[in-house]
Amino acid sequence: MNGSRVLRAEVFPILASACLFLALGAGFFLLEGHAPVALFLEMVKSAFGDSFAWSETLVKVAPILLCASAVVLPAKLGLVTVGAQGQMNFGAMAGTALVLSMMNGSAWVVLPLMLLTASLGGAFWGAVPGVFKARLGVNETISTLMLNYLALQLVDYVVHGPWKDPSNLGWPASANFPDAAILPTFFGSRVHLGLVIGVVAALILHVLVTYSRWGIALKVMRSNQRVALSAGLNYERNVIIVMAISGLLAGIAGIAETSVMQGRLQAGLAGGYGWSGFLVAWLSGQSFLRIIPMSILVGGLLSSADALQLFAQLPSSSAIILQGMLFVSALVVMNWVKLRGYHA
Repeated sequence: MNGSRVLRAEVFPILASACLFLALGAGFFLLEGHAPVALFLEMVKSAFGDSFAWSETLVKVAPILLCASAVVLPAKLGLVTVGAQGQMNFGAMAGTALVLSMMNGSAWVVLPLMLLTASLGGAFWGAVPGVFKARLGVNETISTLMLNYLALQLVDYVVHGPWKDPSNLGWPASANFPDAAILPTFFGSRVHLGLVIGVVAALILHVLVTYSRWGIALKVMRSNQRVALSAGLNYERNVIIVMAISGLLAGIAGIAETSVMQGRLQAGLAGGYGWSGFLVAWLSGQSFLRIIPMSILVGGLLSSADALQLFAQLPSSSAIILQGMLFVSALVVMNWVKLRGYHA
């Protein structure tokens, strides 16, 4: 009986969310004058139909997965952070500063230093709200949200000002990255090292939070801070640590996008991946293992925007609308499940 209840609690919300999402998506397509089934099939084909489609989906999975991990880790301590978008930008800006100072450097030197600098930049931008939370009690959701906009403005400033390349004919962007600063790609596609880092990071963090003493400590501090204090666990220090690691992951996502996908720093580099990562983390139940397939699903949804444009003449932003519908579907179903007592 208990096994049946656990299975129902795990499977039913997923199936119900999927059905509600398909219903909402079908309604959206019908309002636009298109046959839902045919368009859904085109979306699936566009995202997963062949090797090229898969490669373009995986290109989007890389930053989504890293940003999802950046949300899941703080959640293990009961923190809700929405700062991956800003941490991506700040990490990319830090990594770009290193690249611009070593334009003639060797790849064996530039690439590791670029990743390290971007990681440290993202970690710093993540640690700032961690310090605010630990020392001043500032809500981390609000502070990370505000810091997102500050990071975006900082990137805008440098690409319009001191780092603007005159050869870009007025376009606000830095100089193009040299070949030595481009992350490796695989199989002749745009799939890059950032995807490997994202998968490895998710697996390592799963092991750490599930089996290590630190992971157990996070659970104790999340569930009962009074017990944690009596056990000698430092909640404030761990808040700063998990927020810094969170920013580190998002910073890597930022420099990977800048290096491979854009080849230079420019405004709008994050492309909404920070918010997609938050969606993935939430839909996966804050599980490091589940965010991997969920990132593929959401990455495929975003990748299918081309199908919406080519076959239905819908704007690419339609994929963002569908992503929002997916989030709303999961939110409605999860709350309904709780009210019905499936998790009792």
